[in-house]
Amino acid sequence: MNKLGMNMFVWTMSMDEDLSGTLLFLKTSGFDFVEIPINDTDTGKWKRIGQQLAELGLEVQACTLCGPEYSLISADESVRRAGVNYLKKIIDCASLAGATILMGPFYAGFKTFTGKPATIDEWNWSVEGIREAAEYAQAKGVLLAIEYLNRFETYLLTCADELVRYVEAVNHPNCQAAFDTFHANMEEKNIADALRKVAPYLVHVQISENDRSTPGQGHINFNEVFNVLREVDYNGPIAIEAFGPNPPELAAATHIFRPMFESPEQLAVDGLSFIKTKSEQVNERKSEAFAS
Repeated sequence: MNKLGMNMFVWTMSMDEDLSGTLLFLKTSGFDFVEIPINDTDTGKWKRIGQQLAELGLEVQACTLCGPEYSLISADESVRRAGVNYLKKIIDCASLAGATILMGPFYAGFKTFTGKPATIDEWNWSVEGIREAAEYAQAKGVLLAIEYLNRFETYLLTCADELVRYVEAVNHPNCQAAFDTFHANMEEKNIADALRKVAPYLVHVQISENDRSTPGQGHINFNEVFNVLREVDYNGPIAIEAFGPNPPELAAATHIFRPMFESPEQLAVDGLSFIKTKSEQVNERKSEAFAS
């Protein structure tokens, strides 16, 4: 059975607020884990949060990204070095929080563009940096899950083909793949085929609607998505990722200008119910096919 989680972005970018009530709500609503953004290196803070989640019985996964000052594809070697060192500190924090997976687009500077396609040097710099980070993550018991984004957020990895080629180039057991349905909906000819392509390396899935609202209330064909996840026997974690008008700085970064759901809590409950229903339908069809 896949463990089901909720990304915390509809409530926070930093986990600095008192989220005790929200975390308890997610636990009692039936979530197995939360996906927390780690964007600072305060080890004491992340250790406390890890203890809080453990006391609630919530498992944890983590996500992060690198700004331009930590870009692994910068032409400035000192920036690339700073990026690798920063990732190592983020990995430390993820481990302290109890996360076994750190996912995200941390292979390049987020929303940092040159106006040109990625060069061979940029590709090689990123592969080298992530390989070093993966080696460090292995010692910390953290698996890196590389997420490709859409063309408006990065230019290094924007589709399943590139992601697979990248993971194979890094060639480290602690560097694997994540899949986000929002980005796939924008960039792939066929989401199902993209999932099949990534499947051998897939360790984390984000279910995200085409407009970043409640899963199942947009136009992504989630029947296809869940059919393929069952077809490839994906047993890893599945998290809901959505964005809303709060926190304001995240809404600005993700270009959310209008509310698309009643509340984060309603989105979480409805999204969880939708994922469970889709999973049950797929399992029923598989059982019927096997019986016939």
